[in-house]
Amino acid sequence: MAQFRAKTLDLSCYINVRVIRDHTKRKVFEQYETQRQALRYIIRNTTLPPRARAQAQLQLSQMHAYTRYTQINNRCIEGGKSRGVLRHFRMAR
Repeated sequence: MAQFRAKTLDLSCYINVRVIRDHTKRKVFEQYETQRQALRYIIRNTTLPPRARAQAQLQLSQMHAYTRYTQINNRCIEGGKSRGVLRHFRMAR
């Protein structure tokens, strides 16, 4: 989303649209990670009243998709490929 995209990119690799989108997703996830974890803790805590848990669940469902970990895709920093990427090095085979 354009609302999350940074004005300047701190990328020192191959740049195409998919790499920029993945970079944006990583930054947004990092920014909202603690908030999502807190909401998930509230939802799973059965000692809290059901109304508070339901409100937390509603807030979590209304958060943007880029705040989810599953949206992040491993991409090669050299060529931007998404398949055959070694996770520790972030490079394609």
